[in-house]
Amino acid sequence: MIRKRDPLDPKISIWHFLAYALRFEREHHDQSLAQCGQIINAARSTVSNMEAGRLKLHEDQARLLDAKYNTPRLFELLIWFAQTGHDPDWFRQYTQYEANARVIRIYQGQVIPVPLQIEEYARSFISLGDAEDIEAAVAARMTRQKGLLSRSRGPLLIILLDEDALHRMIGGPVVMKNQFQRLLDLENEPNVILRVIPRDAGVHIGLNGPFQVMSLERRDIAYIGAFHGGRLVEVTSEVQELSMDFERIGAKALDEVASRALIAKLMEEYT
Repeated sequence: MIRKRDPLDPKISIWHFLAYALRFEREHHDQSLAQCGQIINAARSTVSNMEAGRLKLHEDQARLLDAKYNTPRLFELLIWFAQTGHDPDWFRQYTQYEANARVIRIYQGQVIPVPLQIEEYARSFISLGDAEDIEAAVAARMTRQKGLLSRSRGPLLIILLDEDALHRMIGGPVVMKNQFQRLLDLENEPNVILRVIPRDAGVHIGLNGPFQVMSLERRDIAYIGAFHGGRLVEVTSEVQELSMDFERIGAKALDEVASRALIAKLMEEYT
């Protein structure tokens, strides 16, 4: 006897509610996973993964379901709200996108970006927050970083970093010196491109806040950083706008050689 999986909790997020609604309508119409897959031109396993929250329904598939199930724009509008609203479950989805990204473009103006942080720097920063278990949070961050920096599996990391982040002391002089050395070492890695926006570059659009754009196999997803959380951006037009912002900021940055020289110079202050 095949054991039926419990449906997702629709209260967790709009995406969970969408997966819940997909399963509800499928079963209401007495359809199998394979039959539902025929409606949206997808395999049985794809529908199963959608109902489990591992994959997401696309807009064209939503329209096909609305037509078949006679649910006027229900699935289409659920996707719209899921893409444009705040998702309390955003971090889990973010890490999934991060793990599958082929290229990640990061702009950060306040601190060293997570993929480049040494353990001591990360611990000092995390300890300022409300993490219940600081060591577990540090370990989780280092595990994510290891995957991102893997030469064989990791994405290409293109990072734009404001000089101000290099002047902000976190963890003390020894930690900062070791952190700078880490940045210099990583610049030799083939999948890391680090460029610094110098202070004398003046005002630029990145001062509005940190963000990143993750290029997946078939589409781009963006993430906008915010106090006490962040927001995933999946609407194509907004992601494209953030991609253009990244290019505009990059026009203000030093090249890789000059960026390395600036980091080495600032490192001397801690020697």
